[in-house]
Amino acid sequence: MIRFEHVTKRYADGTTAVDDLSFEVAEGELVTLVGPSGCGKTTTMMMVNRLVEPTSGSVFVDGEDISGVDPVALRRKIGYVIQQVGLFPHRTVLDNTATVPALLGWKKAAARARAAELLDLVGLDPATYGSRYPAQLSGGQRQRVGVARALAADPPVLLMDEPFGAVDPVVRERLQNEFLALQATVRKTVLLVTHDIEEAVRMGDRMAVYGQGRIEQFDTPATVLGSPATPYVADFVGSDRGLKRLAVTPVTEADLDPVPADGPTSSEKSGSRDGAAPVPLGTSLKDALAVLLQHDTGRLTITGDDGRPLGVLTPEGVHRALRRASVPSGTHEGH
Repeated sequence: MIRFEHVTKRYADGTTAVDDLSFEVAEGELVTLVGPSGCGKTTTMMMVNRLVEPTSGSVFVDGEDISGVDPVALRRKIGYVIQQVGLFPHRTVLDNTATVPALLGWKKAAARARAAELLDLVGLDPATYGSRYPAQLSGGQRQRVGVARALAADPPVLLMDEPFGAVDPVVRERLQNEFLALQATVRKTVLLVTHDIEEAVRMGDRMAVYGQGRIEQFDTPATVLGSPATPYVADFVGSDRGLKRLAVTPVTEADLDPVPADGPTSSEKSGSRDGAAPVPLGTSLKDALAVLLQHDTGRLTITGDDGRPLGVLTPEGVHRALRRASVPSGTHEGH
């Protein structure tokens, strides 16, 4: 859906913001661009909607070289969410959300109906919030409106620049979780810029770790954390990267030992004070390990969609899962 081919951005003063950048983002994929300030990640994102023009190389969206596309028309087909949200203070929440459909020539009733639908989707009742003005909303609510507005014209691509950076940590985590649930429904192709490694790991299907103007590693969060490609990446993701991996590695059947011959204990079947309730396949290792530690047990029953036990997870199984998840994919390197 998005492809960079040998893209360089060099400014008149000789500063090179990005240098010979090549990578692809698949349709429906959420890729996080993470790195320190001034590393080129925001410049990269802004070249997708031509707010910044590359010095050389090509950027493609849905197979089309965007250098030949009218910038205004291009931007109306790409959702854009920024940290400061950028809502019009004199317009209601409903009218703010309907902005792009209105610019695209939708009839007013259709644009407002779409806006109401999106507000509901991001957890804001249009009957309650639609007539309010941005100043009457909390920071988290304004950020939700920004997401709704970006999605209103149903764009295939969504660009997000530090979208949750202006709210407190508790609200930020809730917004991140809500957006991931929303993304599971709408499946947009997303580039999300962040300086926060925790956010990059939590949000990304894959993540691009930037050095100075180039991508040092481009892979799944589990692989980046488990097998850093360079000393720079290892230092950037932190010495606690092993702990971070637990949150992005799901439990799979390959990680399980057979259910003991005597079957799960009664406490393992139903949960009790002295035993751990079973957890479903796909639970993160972090959550599964937390249950193991909380109940001081050496095994945890893992169930399938039908609730039947598939096997048990042991500390050795956690170790196997981490080894499995750290194998580099080797097919998506960007540079």
